[in-house]
Amino acid sequence: MRMLRGQFGHRLLGLAVIGAGLAVGGAAYAQVMGQPAPWEYKLQEAATPVMENITWFHNFMLWLITAITLFVLALLVIVVVKFNSKANPVPSKTTHNTLIEVAWTIIPVLILVAVSVPSFRLLFLQLDIPKADLTIKATGKQWFWTYSYPDNGPFEFDSLMAQDKQPRLLAVDNEVVVPVNKVVRVQTTAADVIHSFAVPSFGIKIDAIPGRLNETWFKATKTGWFYGQCSELCGKDHAYMPIAIRVVTEQEFAAWLETAKKKFASNPSSTFASATTTQAQ
Repeated sequence: MRMLRGQFGHRLLGLAVIGAGLAVGGAAYAQVMGQPAPWEYKLQEAATPVMENITWFHNFMLWLITAITLFVLALLVIVVVKFNSKANPVPSKTTHNTLIEVAWTIIPVLILVAVSVPSFRLLFLQLDIPKADLTIKATGKQWFWTYSYPDNGPFEFDSLMAQDKQPRLLAVDNEVVVPVNKVVRVQTTAADVIHSFAVPSFGIKIDAIPGRLNETWFKATKTGWFYGQCSELCGKDHAYMPIAIRVVTEQEFAAWLETAKKKFASNPSSTFASATTTQAQ
């Protein structure tokens, strides 16, 4: 008996240690923004007004669907319990109930209207691009991204996944840098096959199609690193073309811009050459 108690105590201690480790890990990951976290069950933390609206609409729909599901479940339980053959040996011959028929027609219509209003408002917010403070062109290639700043000088650079950086499969060698609280217009296209430019924390996801220029926008309200990935099946290395965006202050962006003009203007395809060599190896 004493041995069993000792084993039980050791198991409880082990569970307590595991629980403490998970709590510490959860607290650490709670501070991480702009990237997925282990055991994440919700959307990434919003960093733009569009993503804030997406999160609100998601939560609204979740509660609405949950309420509808519970209501239907309750009706099914009532039918099973109250109208089974034992409780009603002689079944009712009722064929019509005007009140119920009107209710099950009008209530779903009202629910659809309640869903459509915020849905169309969100769609308009996403597609109606305001006057941009900065424009970025993102060109999808197999399997990396090429970025340029059309309004800020004739330079461009390639952004490839960095093998020796964290977070794994999301870090890049040359990240996109944008100023905080500024409207950034993102123009997307592709050089070979269809790619998709997606950054969950910004609430943006748009296809990059060869021969076509698509547009989206974001306004980051927080500084930091934010990550995304190509969300279109574009080939064997589809999982290895991440998107990394660093949001900085206006002063930091101005300094980075001057450095980028000098670094990338002279030989914009140098990183592509090194990437091709790396992939070949």
